[in-house]
Amino acid sequence: YFAKYSGSARQVLEALLDKYADTGVEHIEDIKILQLDPFSQIGAPIELVKAFGGKAGYNKAIHELEDQLYAS
Repeated sequence: YFAKYSGSARQVLEALLDKYADTGVEHIEDIKILQLDPFSQIGAPIELVKAFGGKAGYNKAIHELEDQLYAS
């Protein structure tokens, strides 16, 4: 799953996975999480969303991440 993402998109997904482990799925679904550390160190929220091709791509990546988590 992670292989299809690179650069800041991959960094965001890896950080979301860490956040999921700490706080659960409801927090990673909230796009406002991108304003917090460690995401703010990767880039501004708009830049991070653009790394996924826009908001639709970001949301798709989040849902795919959740699917991978529940499939495990």
